[in-house]
Amino acid sequence: MPGSADADAGEPDAGERIAKRLARAGLCSRRDAERWIADGRVAVNGTTLDSPACVVRPGDVVQVDGKVIPEPEPARLWRYHKPSGLVTTARDEKGRATVFERLPADMPRVISIGRLDLTTEGLLLLTNDGELARFLELPATGWTRRYRVRVFGEVDEKRLAELEKGPTIEGVKYGPIEAVLDRIQGRNAWLTVSLKEGKNREIRKVMEALGLQVNRLIRVAYGPFQLGKLEEGAVEEVPKRVVREQVSRFFTGADPAEEGKAKGGGKTAAKTAAAKTAAAKTAAPKAEGAGSRPAAPAKASKPRDAKAGWAKAEPKAATERRGPAKPAS
Repeated sequence: MPGSADADAGEPDAGERIAKRLARAGLCSRRDAERWIADGRVAVNGTTLDSPACVVRPGDVVQVDGKVIPEPEPARLWRYHKPSGLVTTARDEKGRATVFERLPADMPRVISIGRLDLTTEGLLLLTNDGELARFLELPATGWTRRYRVRVFGEVDEKRLAELEKGPTIEGVKYGPIEAVLDRIQGRNAWLTVSLKEGKNREIRKVMEALGLQVNRLIRVAYGPFQLGKLEEGAVEEVPKRVVREQVSRFFTGADPAEEGKAKGGGKTAAKTAAAKTAAAKTAAPKAEGAGSRPAAPAKASKPRDAKAGWAKAEPKAATERRGPAKPAS
């Protein structure tokens, strides 16, 4: 029988809540899982659940609508170079080709981390773990999405700079957007645009408000993960070691939303930090003699970059001038 929700999460065999298990399988969100349970659609070891206060452990048989869901596999991540003309959905009511129809036949069941519009190209992250997808999609995770954008029209760099304040367009408030003019080609121009929210058709709507028409949109980075030289239509798994290094907060159980609240709390954290600083100063040994030189600060260890093309340290700002992205052969 499944365990109670009060199981000690620190024990290796403590298991996980049923809603999290369903979300990890990519079937639904945790909230949807709770609704499924209320509707009597979920059973564990042959017992239909009537409450989400249930912990499942390795070996428990979980069923949804009578179908057994497999044991969750370790979280994996893939980089995919999405071509233009594919929709990022499992099934399309209009019969258009989907990203998942074009993936290799030996790929496991995966879901996308966020979406790209029909005509948007570039980096799309895929994962077999619904909880990892949720973690990386949240704005609280703080990862920057970077795009190369070709626009038609007269570019006003002053108006581009104002986007960093967070524009409001047709009553919709967007977060800060960093947009840098890279080069001009006749009536077209290439921009590098960086943002953290990525609302529906955000870049296109913002550019339209500036009198610019987007005629090519390529995502080149999602947080530390880069498109690099991945060919159009190609998919490549990110090594598990790199995933664990770059998404360590997910594997340690940190919730980015909760971390954001803690940072916003402010006063308590500030007092604690001040107290630690004061204690450190008090504990520091005094210099011997009035004329003695202070000890040189220790050199910080240089961070180790992941292998190029998989994940790189996120740049501070997209200010360097670069040429347009070359179209795939």
